[in-house]
Amino acid sequence: MLATLIQNNTSINESVIASHILVLLPKLEKLPNKYDLLGEETLKALLTRRQMEFGRLSETPVCANLTSGTLCAWVMVDLEQPMFDQQTVIRKALQLLLDEEPSSVYLVVHGNSQQKQLLASLSVYVAWVNGAVLPVRKHKPDRKPLDTIYLYGYEEADSFILLRAQAEGNLLARGLTVLPPNELMPRTYREQIKKLANNENWNYQEYDLATLRKMGAGAFVAVAQGSDTEDAAIVHLQRYNSKKHCKTIALVGKGICFDTGGHNLKSARYMHGMHEDMNGSAVALGILLAATRADLPINIDCWLAIAQNHISPRAYKQNDVITAVNGTTIEIIHTDAEGRLVLADTLALAEKLKPDLIIDFATLTGSMYTALGSRYSGIFTNRDYLAEHALSAGKLSGERVCVFPMDSDYEMELESKIADTKQCKLDSDFDHILAACFLNRFVNDIPWLHMDLSACNHKNGLGAVGTDVTGFGVAWTVTFLEKLPSA
Repeated sequence: MLATLIQNNTSINESVIASHILVLLPKLEKLPNKYDLLGEETLKALLTRRQMEFGRLSETPVCANLTSGTLCAWVMVDLEQPMFDQQTVIRKALQLLLDEEPSSVYLVVHGNSQQKQLLASLSVYVAWVNGAVLPVRKHKPDRKPLDTIYLYGYEEADSFILLRAQAEGNLLARGLTVLPPNELMPRTYREQIKKLANNENWNYQEYDLATLRKMGAGAFVAVAQGSDTEDAAIVHLQRYNSKKHCKTIALVGKGICFDTGGHNLKSARYMHGMHEDMNGSAVALGILLAATRADLPINIDCWLAIAQNHISPRAYKQNDVITAVNGTTIEIIHTDAEGRLVLADTLALAEKLKPDLIIDFATLTGSMYTALGSRYSGIFTNRDYLAEHALSAGKLSGERVCVFPMDSDYEMELESKIADTKQCKLDSDFDHILAACFLNRFVNDIPWLHMDLSACNHKNGLGAVGTDVTGFGVAWTVTFLEKLPSA
């Protein structure tokens, strides 16, 4: 649940009863006389004591108690810097207040009209995504959610609709991802999705294992058959926009609720946290929710590959040969490369409906994390114009991406003597590239973009988001879809 936003176009003074205030300024070398800055004398004394130049506020926010007892934080934002840096410095400033668990915060923006608009949008979004709390199972949660955000210095009706929708989508993605694996199993996950679909008026359809076997979706079934219950499924959600001639975007998400690695069992170090292997599906759901709440002028087909990768006498194994729903035969090389298998059948189903664009999201490869760390996510695409737009969306949203190659000579590494393709190689430093090459075989010539979510979890947060689980991909996609390019 996001905090309520209350706007006020007037300035603020110490007569306003507020417990926690964040004052935001554009980048300045010194304070103009025209600014009626809250707590100005307190701030000057604080900077003097710390022997800190005024301009350093764009790097290091500060806070102090005013004479009224209000905790006030001050930050400057260099609006010429990358969006990621702007979001980060505001998040750090806001955290100085959130550490005291307030029920409300006051945001005060200064500058000219354009600067106020930018600072207001940035700070409100950061307050929404960090003021909310993620699910925990403690008797006493670490903190309470923020109830109210008061914005001073800027007021415009409906100016935050898209940002609120984006924040709601990000919160949904993070909230699902942190749920423990004994709580979010394929069956219970599907129940949650169905309830959400009813609330949001999405069409809901699911392909259970029995149906998928009849359809010949052997790649998905191979992974799911190792679980002790047959609760895996591919879930299909549809959201239609009332406007005519809308493009249809297919979102595909990997939803492995827990990944043991199968017979190629992960060690304890690498198995810990594998309840987050469904993050791609949570991101796809978050995007669908954001697009719905913001009423983006697009139709969305959302496909979620929901299963678990477990060990049992029925579990698939190395050297098996399986057949995907599009007829492609696949030689199994490594049972811990299950994500690309469940995505293969799901992408093939999405492709059959001939959308204008397919975007898939997955915590797919360790080699992507090796390549980028957790500050960026990797992008692959079969269209050059999509690569350019993806980079632009990364810069504008603050969710940064890096485009990787997928040239045809990489395909040689997937040649099999007994099947149409290998699933992967046993050892490959460029497995993220091979995984994308493998997935590309299941989209035919539909414009397609694959995001390998190496930035799904970053210690102490990333950009606008202050939690380890970042919800990366929701803001990027909303920005990407706002100005969807044509071929």
